[in-house]
Amino acid sequence: MKTDLVIAGLLIHENKVLLVHHKKLGLWLPPGGHIEKNETPDAALRREMKEELGISVEILNKPDFPMQGNIKEHLAVPFYSNVHSVGDHDHSCFYYICKPMMPDTINLNKEELNQIAWFTAEELSKPFIPADVRNIALLAFERFRNLE
Repeated sequence: MKTDLVIAGLLIHENKVLLVHHKKLGLWLPPGGHIEKNETPDAALRREMKEELGISVEILNKPDFPMQGNIKEHLAVPFYSNVHSVGDHDHSCFYYICKPMMPDTINLNKEELNQIAWFTAEELSKPFIPADVRNIALLAFERFRNLE
């Protein structure tokens, strides 16, 4: 089975996480998408957030050490990764914790997404939130508190 590399961003703002209702999959998920050829995961995450939500994000958990030697860019460290099925192929997904730069300016891409919503940790227990998404989002909340 084919496996694609993808990223997902858990945007956290005011003790809520943003999830999107994906048109093709019909599920509530964190925003994200495929890593394109010659693209870093960080660049893919920034691009997908712009394409899907029209916003810029700050990707958290970047290393804090000098840019020396051959280093061109410090990349964020995913707080979680997995392989999951999307029906006809698998996704190897790297999950990142992000903060929206201007959360009030979100502009939904209606070609890909039905809607967006912000969820508290307690609201993630709603039955329409897939169990894996709930668990990943709860882990993001926990890790976010440690990054602040």
